[in-house]
Amino acid sequence: MMKVIHTNKAPEAIGPYSQAIIYNDVLYTSGQIAINPESGKVEHHTIEGQTEQVMKNLEALLQEAGTGFDKVIKTTCFLKEMSDFVSFNEIYGRFFINKPARSCVAVKQLPKDVLVEIELIAAI
Repeated sequence: MMKVIHTNKAPEAIGPYSQAIIYNDVLYTSGQIAINPESGKVEHHTIEGQTEQVMKNLEALLQEAGTGFDKVIKTTCFLKEMSDFVSFNEIYGRFFINKPARSCVAVKQLPKDVLVEIELIAAI
């Protein structure tokens, strides 16, 4: 059975999708971008600030689902500029101390013209 996960502590979906879904005790999040859920806006304009906000958004979804960063199995990371990789990785590494599997790619453009987007899969 699928369970939709929703929290006001992460940005509302900006399209026809859910913030996250639990299926068979596995959490699948939609890609999270650097929207502050309180203001509904992108407030940071550096890779460091945006990565920090994305991680807070993911943390809110993990908490709502009853899990945490230590249960993350896989992440997929999208960067607008691969030249931001080192700075991105520094912030990312503070949250993912268990080192889940990861893909990280550069893309031409992201929603709201942000610099980073991350989605994850976690055990419940």
